[in-house]
Amino acid sequence: MKKKILNALMLAAGSLALSVSASPFDGAQPLICASTEILECIPGAGCNRVTAESIDAPQFIRIDFSANELSAERVGGGTKVSTIERSETVDGKLMLQGAEDGVEGVRDGLGWTLAIAQETGKMSLTASGDEVGFVIFGACTAM
Repeated sequence: MKKKILNALMLAAGSLALSVSASPFDGAQPLICASTEILECIPGAGCNRVTAESIDAPQFIRIDFSANELSAERVGGGTKVSTIERSETVDGKLMLQGAEDGVEGVRDGLGWTLAIAQETGKMSLTASGDEVGFVIFGACTAM
């Protein structure tokens, strides 16, 4: 009887250790995130659903925490790399932030925040610039 109880306790302790182990969304391993819904918001016009193609946004974003970078293949071609300037965990979400100049010579710079829920991997990316804001919803998975 004691052996059965001891085995049950050891099994429970092992299960607890697995559930307390690091989340794949804690910034320790690379991720790939896919956008599922994109909104473009303009003052006075409100927000409208758009496609990645219509705003030349990436469908997939790779996050390399060791290099402190996001990278994405743009729908219109080419790879865009962005530096993660700030990273912090808040209320179970991994928050990443940065800013981009955009196209050289065009006033299209954006500041962005990417929030990833550490339990589920669901993500929200917001980006804002002059008279425009974008909200991208999606999900991430470990690479």
